[in-house]
Amino acid sequence: MSEVVVGLVTGPDREQLVRLGRTLVDERLIACLNVVEGVTSVYRWDSALNEDSEALGILKTTSARVGAVERRIRELHPYDVPEILFLPVSAGSPPYLDWVSKEVAH
Repeated sequence: MSEVVVGLVTGPDREQLVRLGRTLVDERLIACLNVVEGVTSVYRWDSALNEDSEALGILKTTSARVGAVERRIRELHPYDVPEILFLPVSAGSPPYLDWVSKEVAH
């Protein structure tokens, strides 16, 4: 069985991330996406220091689906270089981890 992973993706606003989440859940690539509004991102891009308001998406999937999730986010995301990070889950509620695995099974 694939291990559950947590993914992070930022976007310009809540609406865009909710739309992304609906697509990824509908396609069974992720079990769910939580959207956190009011994130401020400070970063350097094209040699300029930037500070932007964004939203943060926290997604749950399995290691077996990471490649497909990343490809689909790149297809749908409005940024040239979207933040897409995956972190291993070292422990969690067994019923929840089972649910995530079943939701994205293919």
